[in-house]
Amino acid sequence: MSTLRETLEDLANSLRERPDEILLEVGAGGELLVARLRVTVSLLLIALPVLNYAWGGTPMESAAGLVGAGLIVLFSQLWLSLALRRRRYRWLPTVSAAFDVSMVSLVLLLLAVESPAAALNSAVVWACYPLAVFATALRHDVRVTMIAGGLAVFQSALLWLAITHYSDGPLVSAVYGTVTASTQLQRIVLLLAVTLVTAMVVFRAQRLTQLSGTDGLTGLPNRSYLNTRVPQQVLEARNAGQTLSLALIDLDHFRHINAELGHLAGDRALRHAVKVLRMELGREEPLIRVGGEEFVLILRLPVGAAWERMEVLRRKLEGQPFVPEPGVEPRKLTLSAGIACCPQDANDLSGLMRKADLRLRRAKANGRNRVVARDDN
Repeated sequence: MSTLRETLEDLANSLRERPDEILLEVGAGGELLVARLRVTVSLLLIALPVLNYAWGGTPMESAAGLVGAGLIVLFSQLWLSLALRRRRYRWLPTVSAAFDVSMVSLVLLLLAVESPAAALNSAVVWACYPLAVFATALRHDVRVTMIAGGLAVFQSALLWLAITHYSDGPLVSAVYGTVTASTQLQRIVLLLAVTLVTAMVVFRAQRLTQLSGTDGLTGLPNRSYLNTRVPQQVLEARNAGQTLSLALIDLDHFRHINAELGHLAGDRALRHAVKVLRMELGREEPLIRVGGEEFVLILRLPVGAAWERMEVLRRKLEGQPFVPEPGVEPRKLTLSAGIACCPQDANDLSGLMRKADLRLRRAKANGRNRVVARDDN
């Protein structure tokens, strides 16, 4: 069981890591959900300054709330339109989260024009800071949470210091009470706590997502990724008129290693093969373990270029034998692969897998350690 210190260290390390494709996809769905919620909430916020004025609030106070709510409605529609597009804007979660925090600061600043005490002691408006930080949990990215939380702390503290500096005397209001340093410091500490708790929630959710979509032995995406993410990639490529190739890969005679050297050595051999292949692959070339010694590689290339890419990988693996133990004779590992291309061979994942499997069988029937990309190979 991880200690709190270890968890915090893992959290700090995750800030330096770019989320993988599964997390980015989940985060994109979360951003769309936040965008829709923001539109709904912004429409509800329009009613708050109206009710405030009807129940005796000052015109300036109500006007500040109305301006803030109007801007939120306007930008909420913009963020929603961007979140709905097929293209994933990776900057959108960070920018929209920063917008949510900054709008809270703007409303507080407008309140300060008439009543500095209202800006610093308003419970309802200030409570939108932690709400904005909590909402980042739906983005599934610890970095977005930390940026939003840090921005909330910075802007809140800056607002307090600026209003205190430019005020002539004590900040007192019959409605909002007296502004004290202890109250403002408590709010800043509370924002720090909210940020840390939200970041921990996001971090744990990320780890659970990665575990559910990651093969424990090799660290590669597993069949869950294949069934959930790849169909979307195929659809996006088809809609954009682009070519996408799928390579079905099988390590040759791998069962002999398990039988002769044992399953532990077989596991090490599998990790060795994955390491060799991943050293040659880019981030946009996901290698997926679909079972045993079988893998799927997604290449955004036409079939000819995909065949050349697989040939490079085949030769690379063949040229780096697996050493079971020091002093034991190295074992050469080879692979066979079948490639199918969208849209030439099929327009969906099942069709591509079927075609690639037929060509993989042909590669094995023709002697293994080869790549087949066409039916006449």
